[in-house]
Amino acid sequence: MRQVSDSSAAQKVCRILKILSTPVPLRLTDISAGSGVNKATALRLLEEMMDEGFVHRDQSTKRYSLGDEAITLGLAMHGRDHIRDRARPAMLRLAEMCGDTVLLSTRSGCEAVCIDREFGTFPIRANYLDLGMRRPLGVGAGSMALLAWLPDQEIDAVLQLNQAANAQKYPLMTIPLIKEEVARSRERGYSMLLEVVVAQMGGLGVPIFGRDGRPFAALSVAALKDRIADRKEFLVSALQKVAHELANHPASNQSPNTANEIQDI
Repeated sequence: MRQVSDSSAAQKVCRILKILSTPVPLRLTDISAGSGVNKATALRLLEEMMDEGFVHRDQSTKRYSLGDEAITLGLAMHGRDHIRDRARPAMLRLAEMCGDTVLLSTRSGCEAVCIDREFGTFPIRANYLDLGMRRPLGVGAGSMALLAWLPDQEIDAVLQLNQAANAQKYPLMTIPLIKEEVARSRERGYSMLLEVVVAQMGGLGVPIFGRDGRPFAALSVAALKDRIADRKEFLVSALQKVAHELANHPASNQSPNTANEIQDI
């Protein structure tokens, strides 16, 4: 990733906080590489944020994570009409119904962020995507669902910006392959990736559209690839019904407990 030398201090702080919004504590090297802020500047900003309580450093591992003040910011959002709150009851029902892992993702720039996850009862769980983890748009079923229904020019720009990161971490996710999956997703009405991102695993994803017609979130199911392929129609139908109920249209906006209306899943 390029070094962001022309950004303001506030932008650099925001980039660092964004990189730290993962459940895994990070090294200074990881923070610098992920944020594009050189090590010396990143270290200085991290120390200042530690003084303010927004960053915590483990003295034994020398790794950094979000501090209590950053957590307080997240708590301040409670009570707002957030998609995570509205989707939670439906996610519980979906996980119980299908037995697999149900994920809720939203977009952050060129990435998809996992904002909620619910495990089913099947013994083999898809636990490789934790809360707060980020993936480039198009990498994973939920991430693909967020990408595929964007305008073509925006998709091209996203793929160019993500190309270096994909080549390093997800070598199978080339631009031609992602574009092929975008076309398939649009044709089918859902995304499906089998054994492309994680060996032996697969996923199905559907977009949740806002009133502007753009996807602002995505629901997905992750499981063993055979469990996805064998129950494709069943899973897609359930996901699409929930996504429709959660969409940002007036009928759903009037109901603070939209997922309670989904009785026949």
